[in-house]
Amino acid sequence: MEKKEWKKSDFYFDLPRELIAQDPLEDRCASRLLVLQKDTGALRHRVFHEIIDYLNPGDCLVLNNTKVIPARLMGVRADTGAAVEVLLLKRKENDIWETLVKPGKKARPGMELVFGDGLLRAKVLEIVEEGSRLIQFCYDGIFEEVLDRLGEMPLPPYITHKLQDKNRYQTVYARYEGSAAAPTAGLHFTEKLLEAIEKKGVEIAYVTLHVGLGTFRPVKTENILEHHMHSEFYQITAEAAGKINRAKESGHRVICVGTTSCRTIESAADENGRVQECCGNTEIFIYPGYRFRVLDALITNFHLPESTLVMLVSALAGREQVLHAYEEAVREKYRFFSFGDAMFVI
Repeated sequence: MEKKEWKKSDFYFDLPRELIAQDPLEDRCASRLLVLQKDTGALRHRVFHEIIDYLNPGDCLVLNNTKVIPARLMGVRADTGAAVEVLLLKRKENDIWETLVKPGKKARPGMELVFGDGLLRAKVLEIVEEGSRLIQFCYDGIFEEVLDRLGEMPLPPYITHKLQDKNRYQTVYARYEGSAAAPTAGLHFTEKLLEAIEKKGVEIAYVTLHVGLGTFRPVKTENILEHHMHSEFYQITAEAAGKINRAKESGHRVICVGTTSCRTIESAADENGRVQECCGNTEIFIYPGYRFRVLDALITNFHLPESTLVMLVSALAGREQVLHAYEEAVREKYRFFSFGDAMFVI
């Protein structure tokens, strides 16, 4: 697809609110699966556990093993007692975090906050890019233990139901804490399904990208090139890089589970599509016209209209085909967003 000035409205589709999934299914891999053949635009309706039928020996499945922290804190202002909500985005150093604060306008430097009747206290240090706040926390003991006691899972704002089981907003392979949101395409996998996939001869490579502010920031500029992607930390081990490179070299596919895994390996690849062991921060923004260096296929959920995630999927399969697939998903009443159904672009 030719590069052009893409507008935000180019990625709009009409989504009935009742299709936004409010609760996860009891069986993770019982979600529906819409298979999109990117070369032809052909669509097939399947069930997620049937994804194994589309995976071949020698393929490499790339999973993001980040773990969501209970990053949503409900507290009060120390001076007025007014309610305040803090969302932890990224640890900057020791007890200083980059956060989103609601209500934001009154969260000025010097303001003190109290959580859990004083178990956790905080002070706003400064206002940084796009209105985020740097906050320093004060507590007794171990921060992670205090957070586990007081924090809530940071479900996206379009999910209004309370999550009964915290683990349902974690993948079964979540390992390294640091995300403000789950890599939701991975929520469909069970340990049993992953075992069956490995038994078939598919390599599984685990990478890490801590999902941050970009997940919560809508595209506000009509010219999407003016949109600023927030920086997120990623890491690829030598083992994972080796598996990905072997698949490419032997003519097999690299299949990413989720847009975060995709952004990780594309950030770490050189011009020849070879992935290196590395860690760092990425602001990569993938939209139509992007040439993928490593990724061949993508397993992903259904995303918000006009979001950077729809733009990424459109870069792989073409905007018109993706929007057609989304129209089909709406017509067939697929479930959308974090706890919704999945799409496999092959």
